[in-house]
Amino acid sequence: MIRAVFSHACRIAPLALLATVAFAAVPAAAETAKKGPAVTAGEADAKAKDAQQPAATFEKPADKPADGDTPADGPSSGLTVLDRMGADLPDLPAEKPFTGKVDEAYGAFQRGRYLTAMDLALPRAQLGDPSAQTLVAEILDRGLGVKRDRDQAMFWYQQAANGGDPTGMFKYAVLLMERSRSKDDRKKADELMKKSAELGNPSAQFNYAQVLVADSPGEKGLREALPYYEKSAEQGIADAQYALSQIYANIPDLPEAKRKRAREWLLRAARAGFDTAQLDLGMWLVNGTAGERDYDAGFNWLKRAAEGGNAVAQSKLAQLYIHGIGTKSDPVEAAKWFVLARRAGLNDPSLEDFYLGLNDQQQKAAVDAANKYRSGS
Repeated sequence: MIRAVFSHACRIAPLALLATVAFAAVPAAAETAKKGPAVTAGEADAKAKDAQQPAATFEKPADKPADGDTPADGPSSGLTVLDRMGADLPDLPAEKPFTGKVDEAYGAFQRGRYLTAMDLALPRAQLGDPSAQTLVAEILDRGLGVKRDRDQAMFWYQQAANGGDPTGMFKYAVLLMERSRSKDDRKKADELMKKSAELGNPSAQFNYAQVLVADSPGEKGLREALPYYEKSAEQGIADAQYALSQIYANIPDLPEAKRKRAREWLLRAARAGFDTAQLDLGMWLVNGTAGERDYDAGFNWLKRAAEGGNAVAQSKLAQLYIHGIGTKSDPVEAAKWFVLARRAGLNDPSLEDFYLGLNDQQQKAAVDAANKYRSGS
């Protein structure tokens, strides 16, 4: 299992992201052929070869705030559609010719033709092509078109790692962490993770940052891990973007330019669908953390996280409905979200008191609304 990290200083998300493998075509360069274990097709493909809570406080606004982050961009000052009517559009720029080597195995994999991908990649893998070895391992690891076999997958990931493929290194390190308790294997996994990270694999960068924080809890580990979080975040890993937002907002003595980007990174993670980031962003906007207050936007982000099933967000959303922050006060709607959060295992004593203070009709309406919401009707 990837080492999960909990940092009380900055609440870094413990999820170790195993991002979808990104394969790069690498020329075959092995001296000896590696046959590897036999590959067995799965039953489903026998007939068709290519089947396809953090704590936070809310302050009730005295006055409704301005739009805040609402874009103020006006219309383009260029030619309008009417101006263009009757005129020839400019020619598109010439497309640059592709001079690289087409990876047909990876192309088949992208289109969901997993057995074709296996047929194309396996001979290359046996001849020592690291990228093909990673592709074969991925198909076996996930059971795509073939019977899932993690032992075979581990064999091919190891070959790919030995051949220098960054993704193969990352995935082999993950399997070593999951399947072995040996100190030697753990050390080897850490070394592979670091090497993969330094070669640019974004998931390895995030996970190696987690390793550093686990090995050196506290501010020291966070500072050591920061460059890896930054590189991973820049490549779009939402967990790293969330971690970066927390570090930038909480670690002292960082450059001001970085501190000012804390909310930006949190927004990126939220937009990627990370519900914890959506929850935090909503609270940051309501409380004015790392930027201006925006009650309407804060309400919307908390609602989005709540609708995604985040119980903490559901509880916080109930508070917004009670106090009319970012929305109109609505006791029944507030009680509905309290009921949903409580059913998910989270109970807030203050919300419990609020709910018990409602009359029978309001309580019934809230329970009915919660039942209707859960049924999707």
